[in-house]
Amino acid sequence: MAYPDLTNTDMAYRIDNTAATSGVNPGVAPDGDQSGIAGAGKLWLPIWSGEVLHAYDEYRMFEPMVTSKTISSGRLMEFPITGTVSLKPAWDAGEYLMGDNNSKATTFSVELDKRPMAAHFELDNIDLMITQWEYRQELARQAGQTLANARDKQIAAFLAGAAGVDKLIDDPRIGLSYAAPFAIGSGNTADEALAVLEGIEEFCVELQENDVPVQGCYCIVPPKLFQQIRRLGVADGADTAMNMQPMFGGVAAAGGLGAQFTQGMNSLSDRLTYMGVTILKSNHIPVTDGEVVGQDRYTVNGLTAKVRGLIFCSEAVASIRKTGLVVDTEDDIRRNTTFTVASMFSGTGILKPELAKVLVGDAKGAVVSRSTYLGLLDTSAGQFGYVSA
Repeated sequence: MAYPDLTNTDMAYRIDNTAATSGVNPGVAPDGDQSGIAGAGKLWLPIWSGEVLHAYDEYRMFEPMVTSKTISSGRLMEFPITGTVSLKPAWDAGEYLMGDNNSKATTFSVELDKRPMAAHFELDNIDLMITQWEYRQELARQAGQTLANARDKQIAAFLAGAAGVDKLIDDPRIGLSYAAPFAIGSGNTADEALAVLEGIEEFCVELQENDVPVQGCYCIVPPKLFQQIRRLGVADGADTAMNMQPMFGGVAAAGGLGAQFTQGMNSLSDRLTYMGVTILKSNHIPVTDGEVVGQDRYTVNGLTAKVRGLIFCSEAVASIRKTGLVVDTEDDIRRNTTFTVASMFSGTGILKPELAKVLVGDAKGAVVSRSTYLGLLDTSAGQFGYVSA
């Protein structure tokens, strides 16, 4: 299909300054008519939406660490949960093997949220965004980062919830034990940093006791606590300077953990590894009360529940997302501005709570039950949707 050529006076993505925002190609009407500019629109919408998606993928953190799926149609995705395999220790000849209740296969349904989340802004000169890459790129970065931050907070809220929900009454997987919250204290000192490592060790043992391989596991803590883990073994005074032995300084005698201190590790993407668990830092852990980041089920009381960090494996929580990104724009004649929106559909669900553990700010050594923790965290008392059908 041929399109009219742009003249040297036309703007790159807008055939004229009064063109409507129909989103079709310049000079092509919605019915396919190419005889004039009846359907004049903007090519920049699909281009900018791709730039927003690129920024979203760059800034998102939690989504790649959980079970993430993309759906092109429909509203939900089914994840199977099967019963344990039965055993006949001695199978005699002629003996008929009978199935039992554990052979019934059930599924978890993870549904898209009822409403999309949207990043939006209003400009008085849209042509700056259309013709100047630096201007458009910055707005795409901000829109993508805004959506990624909100999505991170939603997934983090469900990971915090997975560490406290009750076991399903009809769960066919017998013999599973769920990890209790681990108290590390409320400060950001070496004592709390060591407690985080102790919590990781306990989590690894709990996985082994559930016959779960320790792989694809993560520990997310705030930046201050991450920094304390990074500097474990660094001298705090003259009396300890002579015997300094950095634990995460890449020293072979200390296990070769981390990297040399010439490497700053001051980026949010930096990571450490301990006992096979990847340690990262994030500002999106639910540590406040009542922050609205989506539907009511995403609103938690992290401050009241004393959430300090999250330890989990990738199959603890599922994240689904509708393919693509919806971008729309509208000229507001009354305000002499252009309003632009980038929106996306996503959804979250708990799959395997036995693969999640929470670090709480109670005094080190304190015993905190899952039910007590969940009662403080879950504002809707809905078990984050993890209930028997």
